[in-house]
Amino acid sequence: MSARLTASLRAWIHKRVHHHTAHLKPATRALVWAVGAGLLFNVLNALMRVLAQDINPLQAQFLRYACGFVVLVPVLLRNGMAAYQPRHIGGQFTRGALHSVGLFFWFAALPKIPLADMTAIGFTTPLFIMLGAYLFLREPMRWERWVATVLGFAGVMIVVGPQFSVGGGSGWYHLLMLASAPLFAASFLVTKALTRYETTGTILVWQAITVSLFSLPMALLNWSELSAWQWAGFLLSGALGSGGHYCLTQSLQKADISATQSVRFLELVWSALMGWLLFSDVPTLNAIMGGLLISAATIWVARRESR
Repeated sequence: MSARLTASLRAWIHKRVHHHTAHLKPATRALVWAVGAGLLFNVLNALMRVLAQDINPLQAQFLRYACGFVVLVPVLLRNGMAAYQPRHIGGQFTRGALHSVGLFFWFAALPKIPLADMTAIGFTTPLFIMLGAYLFLREPMRWERWVATVLGFAGVMIVVGPQFSVGGGSGWYHLLMLASAPLFAASFLVTKALTRYETTGTILVWQAITVSLFSLPMALLNWSELSAWQWAGFLLSGALGSGGHYCLTQSLQKADISATQSVRFLELVWSALMGWLLFSDVPTLNAIMGGLLISAATIWVARRESR
């Protein structure tokens, strides 16, 4: 029943967003989809932090994406698996492998650091995307991109640095979270390439399949029994994750990555608010300052890119 509800909800969201944004330019529609993705991912992060407190991160990683596949089953049954046959199966598994390794670091750090810190560190992903495009896709790295990269990493040091001071016990977990950023950036670069010849649904379905397959062996080695509410939480996480990735892929299809980064600063606001309401996390001044510096660098370079 929850799976059918999720499929109906996703169709309703697409219909309503399309109805209210049909008159907008593609870049503006991409921003709307990006805002939706950010909000869904922030709710997902808060839920996963709750769930990851009591079970092994590798099991949480597998269940998150396995349940993401479960909620897509009604769509697969309705349209047939042939409708989601990828044109480039190697690209799907490459993306799944990169995302799986990044998720391992992300889930290991998630229960140990505040949501606002996690979001601020996550703002570095667009900067790693620029570096990756320069190193592997031979895109030009103009001076604006170098400046944004330097400012972004300065912001990271503002967030992470105090955690290594006397009394700060989560510095290494902050570094683990930072280590996930370049891997997610590589995953997003592959996703952007896949949107040229794969549908949004195909990318979404095969992400759930590949990450589940890569995560399963280690999850089995660290398996523990779940309560009914934990199973319900993971099913909800699957719905939120699938919805978030759907919005993100729609955004990537309608505009360049750099054009949608200006809305990411909203994620710091949402994560700080949810961290305060759910976990009594009071955002530190360093997290706010570092996050604002990283987001300012990202917004500035995105505006330069749009010209």
